[in-house]
This record gives sequence, C-alpha cells and structure tokens, in this order.
Amino acid sequence: MRRVLVLLAMAVVLAGCGPDEDTISFDGQFYKARVKDLDERHKFVVTASPVSASLLGAREAARYEATRYCVNNYGSSAIVWDVGPDDPDTAMPISNNTLTLQGACPQ
Repeated sequence: MRRVLVLLAMAVVLAGCGPDEDTISFDGQFYKARVKDLDERHKFVVTASPVSASLLGAREAARYEATRYCVNNYGSSAIVWDVGPDDPDTAMPISNNTLTLQGACPQ
C-alpha cells in the first residue's frame, strides 16, 4: 500500500511539471520569448530562444509575442518590422542562441 501511495504522489508531482495551459508551441518546440519597449513605447525589441530548436519556431514565437504586445498596447496586430520574421534566414540576427527582432506598432 505504501508503494502505491508513493507512486501516486510521484505521478501528481510530475503532472505539474509540464508547460502551462497557456504555453504555446511553435514548430513543435517551446520558446522563451520576451518583448522590451525602446525609448518610444511603440518601438520594441523581441527575443526568442533557443534558436537551435528551430529557427522557424523561434521566428513564429517572436512574431506571436510582438503581435500580443501591439494588440495589448495599441489595439492592433499591425507591425512595421525593421528586422522581422519574414526576412531571409541570412538576415536573422542570432546571438547566443537567441533571435532578436525589432519593430514598431503603428500609432
């Protein structure tokens, strides 16, 4: 009986270790994506990592976070990208396994 309780307790603990319900995967992977506003609030930098999991997934995670930022702060999903997720692979600024994109929400 003791063994059953220990196994049940382990199952409950492990069930809480997965991604949150609100966590979204991109290209089958989970990414850490963050948006930081620049001097002018409508301008931002968005980062996504790890790029090594999938460049496509990192691009889409960055696009998603940037879109959320613009919708939440300006009510529109429109973005004017300086360096964006639709640029060629060779133009992607990647450093330390992190993709960094820059854009602005139209005011």
